Amino acid sequence: MKAICMETEVPNDELIVSHTNLYGIITYANDTFADISGYEIDELIGKPHNIVRHPDMPASLFTNLWETLKEGKIWSGYVKNLRSDGGYYWVYAQVSHLIDKNNNLIGYKSLRAPVDIAKRHELEISYARLKEMEENLVKMSEWIDKATYQRITTLSQNENRSVSDIISDLIGTP
Repeated sequence: MKAICMETEVPNDELIVSHTNLYGIITYANDTFADISGYEIDELIGKPHNIVRHPDMPASLFTNLWETLKEGKIWSGYVKNLRSDGGYYWVYAQVSHLIDKNNNLIGYKSLRAPVDIAKRHELEISYARLKEMEENLVKMSEWIDKATYQRITTLSQNENRSVSDIISDLIGTP
């Protein structure tokens, strides 16, 4: 029998806060993070932040997060997180740099706020589509040679279109 995954509401009057080192290992978690995620604080500290990554999340969002941070910018976006009990919760996250008193980058901080229900429904649909596209690209990469993929990528850049749109046109997918 399949377990029902319950959604947890993030309270409107609280922020989820965490800090990580440069490698994404949690170095600080507030009580709200622990409560909402279903973990104890000491279960979170020392673990990779992706301990709460929900499998429904498209990988490209996290690629974009790390690219944005490497450019020295603040990243923000919507994230579906996984609770310790298999449930989930949605947040609007803002991830920025942690700088020490000598102006050295020592890690990252994330502030997360609730997401209204209409937005969550919209995100479920768009993220499912994005995840499916990513999975199809992975499948396609298994049979397409590197030179052809490079030509498609170049065409994508020259025409300012996504690789998946170009491939869809080539194979006739609606």
